[in-house]
Amino acid sequence: MSTIVSRRRFAQLLGAGAVLSVARPALSFAKPVVAAPPHVPATSGVVRLSSNENPYGPSPKALKAMNDVFNLACRYPDEHNDLLIDAVAKLNGVNHDQILLGDGSSEILQLCADTFTGPGRGNLVAADPTFEAILNNASVNGAEVVKVPLTPTFSHDLAKMTTAAKQGLIYVCNPNNPTASITPKSEVREFIAKAPRETMILVDEAYFHYADSPDYESVIPMIKDHPNLIVARTFSKIYGMAGLRCGYCVAHKEAVGRMRPHQMWDSVNIMALAAAIANLNDPNQVANGRRLTSEAKTFVISELDRMGYKLIPSQANFIMFDVKRPVVPLIKALKERNVHVGRLFPALPNHMRLTIGKKTEMEIFLTAFRQITA
Repeated sequence: MSTIVSRRRFAQLLGAGAVLSVARPALSFAKPVVAAPPHVPATSGVVRLSSNENPYGPSPKALKAMNDVFNLACRYPDEHNDLLIDAVAKLNGVNHDQILLGDGSSEILQLCADTFTGPGRGNLVAADPTFEAILNNASVNGAEVVKVPLTPTFSHDLAKMTTAAKQGLIYVCNPNNPTASITPKSEVREFIAKAPRETMILVDEAYFHYADSPDYESVIPMIKDHPNLIVARTFSKIYGMAGLRCGYCVAHKEAVGRMRPHQMWDSVNIMALAAAIANLNDPNQVANGRRLTSEAKTFVISELDRMGYKLIPSQANFIMFDVKRPVVPLIKALKERNVHVGRLFPALPNHMRLTIGKKTEMEIFLTAFRQITA
C-alpha cells in the first residue's frame, strides 16, 4: 500500500467512529530540587508497583490499530492529529479548538508552567505533597514555587492556595498523586468560582476514571464559564498507554492559543494517535480497567487492614498507607526482593505509595512486605 495516505484513509485504518462513552506546617517557599524518578526496566523478574501504570495495557483494538499504521511511521503525524482532537472534543462536549494534545499529560503540565509561570508571569502554587513534575518545570523557568500542605484529611487547602497565588498558576491534582485522595467537589467548585481571573487554574485529572466517590466530579463542565481554567487528562492510566505518551487538555480557545507557541511540533507520534483513538472506541477498556483494579485494590487493602496498617482513602489506581516507621528502608528491602514500590515523598516520610497491579502481583508484594516487617 502506498505510504501517501489521506486523512480519510487514516480514519478508515483506525476504524474511527463515534467515541463511546472522573495541624500542618507553614507554607514553604523553597524551590523544589527533585530528581526525576528512576526508570525501572520492565524485566520479567520485577514486580513493578512504583509508577501507577495500568498492568493490563491498552485495548486489543489499540494494539491492532498500531499494527495497521506501521506503514505510516515514515510520515509526520500532524495532519492526523485532528482525528484524535475531534474524538476527545466530542467525548468532553467541547469544541475542536478547546483541545490541545500533548506527549502525555506531562507535556501539558510543562506547557502550563512555561506559559503561565516565571518572571513577569507569576508563581506556581501547588499542594504538598503532589505530583512534582510541574513544580520542577516552574522552578526551571525561574518561577517562585509555593507548596501548601494538604489538610488533615489530605485534600487541597484551596483557601491558602488562593491566598498564596501571585497571578501565575495554581495546580490542583485531583485525585491527588501520591495520596490517592480527593478534594470535595463543592470545595473545588467554590474555589474555581472565586479565584481571581488573572490567575490560571490547572486541574490534573489523570486519575479521573478511577474515582467513584459521590463527592468527586470532573470540572470540565466549568470551563465554559471560566476562561482561566485548564483541565489535563492522560491516556497513560486507565487506557494503558504510559509508554506511548499521549494526553491532552481542555480549556478556552484563548488559553490553548497562549500555550501552543511553547509546544514542540508533532509531539504526539502516529502510533499513539492510533492507539488513543482505538482505545476511546472500545467500550470495554474503561469498564474492565475499573473492575480489575477495584478487585485487586479491595484485596490488598483488606490484607493491610488485617495487618493493622492504616491507609489514606484511595480514589485512584494506587494507595498510600502508613508503615509506622521511616519508609526508605522498607522501599530498599522490597527492591532487594524484586518488588518495586513508590519513592519517598518527604512530606509523608512514613507513608508508602503502592500501585495496584494484578492480584498475583499484590500477593507477591504482601508476601515480601510481611517478610521485611516481621
